Amino acid sequence: MNKLALYFKLIRADKPIGILLLLWPTLIALWLASNGKPDWQLVLIFTVGTALMRSAGCAINDFADRDFDKHVKRTAERPLTSGRIQSWEAVAVAAVLAIVSFLLILPLNALTKQLSVAAVIIAATYPYFKRFFAIPQAYLGIAFGFGIPMAFAAVLGEVPAVAWALLLANVFWAVAYDTEYAMVDRDDDLKIGMRTSAITFGRFDVAAVMLCYGAALAIILACGWLLGLRWWFVGGIIVAAGIALYHYNLIRERDRMGCFAAFRHNNWLGAALFAGVALDYAAG
Repeated sequence: MNKLALYFKLIRADKPIGILLLLWPTLIALWLASNGKPDWQLVLIFTVGTALMRSAGCAINDFADRDFDKHVKRTAERPLTSGRIQSWEAVAVAAVLAIVSFLLILPLNALTKQLSVAAVIIAATYPYFKRFFAIPQAYLGIAFGFGIPMAFAAVLGEVPAVAWALLLANVFWAVAYDTEYAMVDRDDDLKIGMRTSAITFGRFDVAAVMLCYGAALAIILACGWLLGLRWWFVGGIIVAAGIALYHYNLIRERDRMGCFAAFRHNNWLGAALFAGVALDYAAG
């Protein structure tokens, strides 16, 4: 396998679910901040930037976890862990992607640029939170949702309270879906001493996932209602809630494949929420 193909595997270009889990909250924020009429240049900048930053995050994550991933069945054959690329290459790939992402936002206002610096710091430090933080998925939720305050800043030149509330909702959503993901690797993580929400929640893991889904959807519903969204938006919330209930059926037996399927299926939950927002503005 040539180096380019290895770099593509390093940044998970073959697994776009991570990009989508970052993109849906960002697009929702752009639509809400612009009253359903976002500047399409902004949509393009944030879409490409989201893909680049998620890819950079994957490279940094593999660098940070290179000595742990070899002990986890699912990650043992990743390019860096298996020795097919060197550590410096992963860092270089992440740096290049982060720089290109920053170049994309140069036309935007100063606040957006300042927030982008915070976003890079959060993304780069997330992998190390798994060493000591009992629920690192909460920190992941901040990293995956930081496009929300950035989107509001780009459109409005400020970050209103509703943006921070939506970021909180994203934290709950991330804890839900990444706990499902962590349930897949729980046995391996216990052996190597990695901290995850699946381990912290223990036998209450399924209940915690469902409570986090409920909290996320309740906050998003409140934010949208306060901003004047109504029945198409509520319909999106109902569909998303139905998807969350479907996930309960997938994870309640704690089967590895079911938990992984539930994690991947969160793309549709995010799509339902975005569709509700976009359709409500289009109908209005």
